Amino acid sequence: MKRTIKAMEEKYLQPALELVEEVFTEYENKEEGKTVRRLVEEIRAKKYYMQELELVMVDEADEVIGYAMFSRFHLEGKYEEKLLLLSPVAVKTSLQRQHISKDLLEHGFEVAKGLGFKAVLVEGNPRNYVSRGFQPSYRFGIEAGPNLRLPHPDCLMIKELEEGALEHISGLVDYSFYETLRG
Repeated sequence: MKRTIKAMEEKYLQPALELVEEVFTEYENKEEGKTVRRLVEEIRAKKYYMQELELVMVDEADEVIGYAMFSRFHLEGKYEEKLLLLSPVAVKTSLQRQHISKDLLEHGFEVAKGLGFKAVLVEGNPRNYVSRGFQPSYRFGIEAGPNLRLPHPDCLMIKELEEGALEHISGLVDYSFYETLRG
């Protein structure tokens, strides 16, 4: 099966939303599917959105089968030109475990590095991200803010895009910029 990774284009905006909602509904529940869809719409509408880092993977029929969104992020009002937030990542359920998310993430890391970003932050199941080079963010002095409820501290992770990139970056993670993520 031929698969191609592309930066977001107008024709993929709606299919990507539908994929995200479908995958998170199947994995979690209907409410989570709607929440993650709203998050994508909100990120697209705000200042940290970067079209070149909203990625889709399409099959030979030009159907969206994978999705990953990287957007600029800050810690306590700093580092927004150095940090990215990875959220969400979704792969069509019937095609999971075929390296689609791996390929999307690796492509995203290369694009991000080329744009001068230093690190990528993600919240999720460590089993899904450790193999991509993510580590618990608290090891770097980047910790969950008081409004962030994590199942475990290891669920907030970061990946340096170049070694030593986080040496002078630290702070608290706060999602309050996004209404969808306010706890």
